[in-house]
Amino acid sequence: MNRRYVTADVFTDEKFKGNPVAIVLDAADLSTRQMQAIASEFGYSETTFVLPPRDAANTAWVRIFTPTREIPFAGHPNIGTAFVLATRAASSGNPLPDQLVFEELAGLVPLTQLKDGETVVGAELIAPEPLTRLSQVSVERAAACLSLGADDIRVDAHVPQVASVGLPFLVVELASRDALRRCVPDLVAYKRLLPLDGAMSIYAYTRDIDHADAAKRCDLAARMFTSRMTEDPATGSATAAATAFIADVRGLPALSLCVAQGVDMGRPSTLFASVDSQGGRASIRVGGKCVTAMEGSFELEGEN
Repeated sequence: MNRRYVTADVFTDEKFKGNPVAIVLDAADLSTRQMQAIASEFGYSETTFVLPPRDAANTAWVRIFTPTREIPFAGHPNIGTAFVLATRAASSGNPLPDQLVFEELAGLVPLTQLKDGETVVGAELIAPEPLTRLSQVSVERAAACLSLGADDIRVDAHVPQVASVGLPFLVVELASRDALRRCVPDLVAYKRLLPLDGAMSIYAYTRDIDHADAAKRCDLAARMFTSRMTEDPATGSATAAATAFIADVRGLPALSLCVAQGVDMGRPSTLFASVDSQGGRASIRVGGKCVTAMEGSFELEGEN
């Protein structure tokens, strides 16, 4: 069977910037084993597989795989998938509703199309889970994972801690933009610490913005490193978790942030995140622009 796929660059409006994701559009009869093999073949931080929804009221059932495992939720794969489905539907003359809903392991993920006039330019999602604050980590252990010294970690707002709104990350605030620039993941230190409460990756951020970040008028600069010793150019799920976490530790009922990520690896990305807990359950959002990068197909018979 001929399988169509599209790749999109997420959290950017420039091709080959931002964070790439591969979206396999014809995945209905693929097995979990095949999906994992395809994700490994693409080699992106995540690959999504679009299946018919199990509930006709929803847009699609979306499964998300890293090169090594299936994950319950992620930011940029959802946003990229929503963008690709919406743009393809619009170009065929059958536009999707502005509000989409994906079925995922973490639950239902609502998304909103972002438009410039009638043109779809990106998407914004609502996290499927409220903020969960889990284990705290010593400054020394967090610093070792990033090849930094203890004085590079900032703790006036919070100590390093695992946070999740659907996918857990160890969130670490750094004292300076220079410290963020000097981060290098240390394999031995990672293996001693992670996984922790399901967290496999470390999200490091700083409030100290330099010219490259300030050009986007962002509030934070961030980097995210996985246990595979790879860096993610833009991490929506971690940005959403960090935004909710920062608002929580500061006692803020609402917070909106612009976050620059990927700058230090040559794939600059801009993410917009917000949390609003006024009036009940917190609404945690993250979004940004997208651009289609490549399209193609491959032949593979299904196993289901």
